[in-house]
Amino acid sequence: MAQAQKITPRTQDFSEWYNDVVMQAELADYSPVRGCMVIRPHGYRIWELMQGALDDMFRATGHRNAYFPLFIPMSFLAKEAEHVEGFAKEVALVTHTRLKATGKAGVQAVIPDPASELEEPLVVRPTSETIIYAMFAKWIQSYRDLPLLLNQWCNIVRWEFRTRLFLRTTEFLWQEGHTAHATEAEAEAEARQMLGVYRRFQEEWMAMPVITGKNGKKTESEKFAGALRTYALEALMQDNKALQTGTSHNLGQNFAKAFNVQYQTAAGGLEYVWNTSWGVSTRMIGGLVMTHSDDNGLVAPPKLAPVQVVIVPIWKSEEERGQVLGVGGKVKDELAHAGVRVEIDARDSVKPGAKYFEWEAKGVPLRLEIGPRDVAAGQAVAARRTGGKAPVKLAGLLAAVQGALDEIQMTLFTTAQERCEAHTIRGVTKQQFVDFMKGPGGGGFAYGGFCGSGECETEIKQQTGATIRVLPDPEFRSPEVPKTCMWCGKPSVAEAVWAQAY
Repeated sequence: MAQAQKITPRTQDFSEWYNDVVMQAELADYSPVRGCMVIRPHGYRIWELMQGALDDMFRATGHRNAYFPLFIPMSFLAKEAEHVEGFAKEVALVTHTRLKATGKAGVQAVIPDPASELEEPLVVRPTSETIIYAMFAKWIQSYRDLPLLLNQWCNIVRWEFRTRLFLRTTEFLWQEGHTAHATEAEAEAEARQMLGVYRRFQEEWMAMPVITGKNGKKTESEKFAGALRTYALEALMQDNKALQTGTSHNLGQNFAKAFNVQYQTAAGGLEYVWNTSWGVSTRMIGGLVMTHSDDNGLVAPPKLAPVQVVIVPIWKSEEERGQVLGVGGKVKDELAHAGVRVEIDARDSVKPGAKYFEWEAKGVPLRLEIGPRDVAAGQAVAARRTGGKAPVKLAGLLAAVQGALDEIQMTLFTTAQERCEAHTIRGVTKQQFVDFMKGPGGGGFAYGGFCGSGECETEIKQQTGATIRVLPDPEFRSPEVPKTCMWCGKPSVAEAVWAQAY
């Protein structure tokens, strides 16, 4: 790690703190291409662990992985009017196939060769519904071909003007599931099932509590372009802003009709399929950082930590070095054999204190310190990233380490859940809502009645910066159903969760 820089305190500047944590933990760096990021090995390992866990869940629910082209004919986007309108301002286009030297210097040294202009420009994938459903039209002929359950892991390009590492970049990594079904009920069940898969992953692996609900039945502004209805997951970050951490869309038959995806029924008739799409991205890494980390750097949940345990041997003489490294090596082998992601930091050129600082900044959940006295006592000193330090016997160390990692995982979730509840208010009045969103605490989740009016939505956003995050699922709703809109006082059509958001 390069020379460590001081991390800006969260209370001083949350945005700077976030950037400092990402950089200190060596998760990502800024790219020479404006708006894009370089994901460094430590950050990419988190993504790999996320991929592995999610991929297992997808396969367990019957989905298979495929891959579709990065380039999409521009006419494909135009086939679904709402879809093209939703992405028109974000797409990047390929218009030529080669460059031509000009003999000039600098950026003018090459230009697109006019003779290579494409007859039809290609869109660089902002999402893959159009090209995937064009293929579905070829593959689906009969009810026997349904359901078709596919997923792809890929990169996405959406031209962004205000970017932040992991949270919003011009290019990002994600998975996108796409399915076709015989009935609307099956498509709805699929969209809800995958929302549940995401929730289980984010709560059990990321230790990040979420709220789930509809994002579109009453409020059109948050619905995915081309969807019948959209479901979302929302998490509350430490600055009390919401982060949308995933979406699942029941697309209805919009794309099926646009791309003529039909199947022959058992009775011999022709019907359009019902589609779904759902996705989560590297934005989850940003959510992990903002949910758990502190002013010393990254705090990573053990299930997703690239390194779960680091062993730091401590010595003064060559004789002591041999002793502690010998014991440390055996501990590493024992833990690695049991599947623990473990490293031993045997660098001569770095003092123990500097090693502690570096591994803390990288979010390692558990540090094992082994010095000559520990060797003599048959123990190691275990320091938890979440706080606390105590000796543990080398005999039975594996069980102690696994127990500590489980406790840290559970504690991170409980702490995040308690913080979310502490910054949630229900049954708000208009004045309470305004005070909550503009107060020194920075807001949080506010539950209140909503009349369904776009005018109310717009006015609330203009005056408080808050937007509807979800119309919550039953388990998240308040005990008492709101009767009036918390903003205008008209009859309420739904309870809504409001927050300022990323």
